Amino acid sequence: MEWVPGYIATGAFVGFFAGLLGIGGGALMVPLLVMLFEAQGLPKAHVLHLAVGTGMASILFTSLSSMRAHATRGAVRWDIARGMTPGILIGGLLGSGVAGFIPTNIFAALFTLVVFAAATNILLERKPRATRAAPGAGGLFTAGLLISALSAFAAIGGAFMSVPYMLWCNVPILPAIGTAAVIGFPIALAGTIGFIATGLRESGLPPWSVGFVYLPALGGVVVASMLTAPLGAATAHRMPTKRLRQVFACLMYLMATKMLISLW
Repeated sequence: MEWVPGYIATGAFVGFFAGLLGIGGGALMVPLLVMLFEAQGLPKAHVLHLAVGTGMASILFTSLSSMRAHATRGAVRWDIARGMTPGILIGGLLGSGVAGFIPTNIFAALFTLVVFAAATNILLERKPRATRAAPGAGGLFTAGLLISALSAFAAIGGAFMSVPYMLWCNVPILPAIGTAAVIGFPIALAGTIGFIATGLRESGLPPWSVGFVYLPALGGVVVASMLTAPLGAATAHRMPTKRLRQVFACLMYLMATKMLISLW
């Protein structure tokens, strides 16, 4: 129980930035959880998998409020969300299943690559030019599968890939963001199931773990992040966020690199 304040502080910090910048916080949450788990003395062979599995499970809860907010404003392309969801579910299960069998140091390197790609996208604010219409069922299925599989390696909702993809497919920015919020839930669902399933075969996990999901950390992170995300969103309307996005991206680089060095 003495580590619960640390989980609450992590959730509060990540939730505020997520609300402030409209960015999923998994890329920062995972390195912070790794630091806490190492300090807590959890098995080093499992700390990254526990952090990613717990971070993915937290998206299940935080994505619901974001999804509801965008849906009530009519800013969701439900046809695209429905078309991508089957691929998302399969990709998330495959990605998390593979991640569960990867040694910690290799997993840390893959995590860092995904986070670096996301941070670069945030830093440069890339907005691809629309060059085509939304694809048919096969194209949406493939896009969902790839986005979800990669998201499973870093406990992210996939928006840094799905929003540019939809912009490329001539979807306006607001519906692209709203649709990305909707598909964040099946990405988190498939990823969480995968990390639970692969973790159940492991021995030596700490008490209160369900596979690679560590329940005390999940509870603290979810409660705090859901309280601070609205504060971040309110703050976003009172101050410019471009510089803060740059700071956030730099933090992503720094935290992922620190975690990689620690786990190697």
